[in-house]
Amino acid sequence: MNTTCRGFDTKLIHAGEPLPRIQGAVTVPIFQSATFEQTGDTNDPVLFYIRLNNTPNHQALHQKLAALENAESALVTASGMAAISTTLLTVLSSGDHLLAQEGLYGGTHGLLTDECPAFGLKVDWIDAGNPGSWEEKVRPATRAIYVETMTNPLLQVADLPAVVEFARAHQLVSIIDNTFATPVNFRPPEIGFDLSLHSCTKYMNGHDDLAAGAIIGRSKWIERITRRLNRLGGSLDPHAVFLLDRGLKTLGVRVRQQNESAMRIARFLEDHPAVARVNYPGLESHPQHSRARKLFEGFGGTLSFDLVGGAAAADRLAASARLAISAPSLGGVDTLIMRPAVVSHRNLTRQERERIGIGDGLVRFSVGLETPDDLINDLEQALRA
Repeated sequence: MNTTCRGFDTKLIHAGEPLPRIQGAVTVPIFQSATFEQTGDTNDPVLFYIRLNNTPNHQALHQKLAALENAESALVTASGMAAISTTLLTVLSSGDHLLAQEGLYGGTHGLLTDECPAFGLKVDWIDAGNPGSWEEKVRPATRAIYVETMTNPLLQVADLPAVVEFARAHQLVSIIDNTFATPVNFRPPEIGFDLSLHSCTKYMNGHDDLAAGAIIGRSKWIERITRRLNRLGGSLDPHAVFLLDRGLKTLGVRVRQQNESAMRIARFLEDHPAVARVNYPGLESHPQHSRARKLFEGFGGTLSFDLVGGAAAADRLAASARLAISAPSLGGVDTLIMRPAVVSHRNLTRQERERIGIGDGLVRFSVGLETPDDLINDLEQALRA
């Protein structure tokens, strides 16, 4: 990496870029080739092959991603779930046990509850904000602990330093999904996490036009995960790599604006009589606000809120919004609105949703790059409906 890449935004633009530039191209060209000619040079044994995620596009992006979180290595995958599943299937073996935070993203929850048992993997759920309760869940077969920086969709903030300390004390692999925070707001390797995962479909790309994932962290684990990924086949196409690399270059300016806009919108909603509760760690009313202030440089661009009128009110709100688009996903330039009970967490039973606090009237709101006043005015007229 260019040694002048010290500032975060400079890393976004220049980290991982090949020097000298390929044929002088300022942007890394798309190497849309499934395979590459072997020269027979025994001093260069690298086999470039698209399924191995090691084309020149992949290599440049891996270096950039590692630099953004000040980590040793990185790897991209075909989706965020590919990053999560491949990581867990590498770190854990049949008979192993995982400690996982209660209230995870619905796709991750489904993987752990529905798929992992078929691989002989056992899971216990923990209150990630109460370190004193974790010890009783540890077994001789426990191998890893898994949390999210900010949970999806309730924006809970775990005691992340305690997770790292607990993992070290029990020789566990510490894994965190950092999608909601992004490296702009939080860099898990800096406080000692072994592996940081991202759904790059969201903020990292930021334009709602690709699916991708990333695994960032210690080289010894990235090497093992890469070998497993090469066999499972969750590779990312070079054109998607190019788009993700391009999207990353504006990550800093996008996320900082989304941080500011989300804070303004959260304060507006907190004062609105139609809103029962707002979940956003930037608010002083958030139960983990003081923890979030110590850990994060910003509080992210996604918030959620419960409506007084429940599911019917939430559906009317989504239908009445003129700027916010009713759609899944988050983190893009467009503001998106959806109801987790029927989208991201629809596969959980009602009892499971109620236990973790996802009611039928909960709305998740991903703030885009529109003018904040316009978004607030749009919400105001939609809430009147």
